[in-house]
Amino acid sequence: MIETTYAAAASGGGPDGGVAGWLTDLMEKLGAPGAGLAVALENLFPPLPSELILPLAGFTAAQGGMSLTGALLWTTFGSVAGALVLYWIGAAVGRDRVRQLVDRMPLLKLDDLDRTEAWFARHGTKAVFFGRMVPVFRSLISVPAGVERMRMTQFLLYTTLGSALWNTVFVLAGYLLGDNWQTVETYMGMYSRAVLAAFALAVAVFVAVRVRKARRGRREGKGRREREDGQPADEEPEPGTREYERGRSS
Repeated sequence: MIETTYAAAASGGGPDGGVAGWLTDLMEKLGAPGAGLAVALENLFPPLPSELILPLAGFTAAQGGMSLTGALLWTTFGSVAGALVLYWIGAAVGRDRVRQLVDRMPLLKLDDLDRTEAWFARHGTKAVFFGRMVPVFRSLISVPAGVERMRMTQFLLYTTLGSALWNTVFVLAGYLLGDNWQTVETYMGMYSRAVLAAFALAVAVFVAVRVRKARRGRREGKGRREREDGQPADEEPEPGTREYERGRSS
């Protein structure tokens, strides 16, 4: 039943037909631990969509392939395990390397990093909790938590709570919708694209503002150099100077 229903969504028509078929095969072979493994990999490789994995896990539970409780527990365990790997990657990179990298990047300043660190120090727990509910960023939020060495107890608590909430919603949706579980993927795909579009727009605005400020700074610097070296040719001479008197007589 699982394989037949999911074959319509899989590009290759069977268990080996793309990501869809691979997930079906994984859950059929491993059950709930397979769903947990898929979610852990989704944390490490964001192109693997949780909006596909979680409803499918719920649908599989509805068809008897695993228990609903097992699906919820294992997907949450997978989320936390993947987040921990990214946390330790951030911790291994460290704050000093991040500052060196930012210092070499165009359009970025260390002041930007300082403000980000100050914000994370105040709101890091909320960022980790709510970040678990934002596509793509639900994985990436673990990296700055590691860089800033957020207390492990706090990180585990808020990662687990946020992941459990997110996973429960979508596993239950797949469980209750049955054969129509793919509806979740459709609407979540729209949500993911909206988030990415908003992020792209924010980056574009940031770059445009920084480029404009850089150009203005270059013009102001050029003006200061001209004033230090001598008066530009297109500037009016000051009253009392020989150039001013010559201009009046002519």
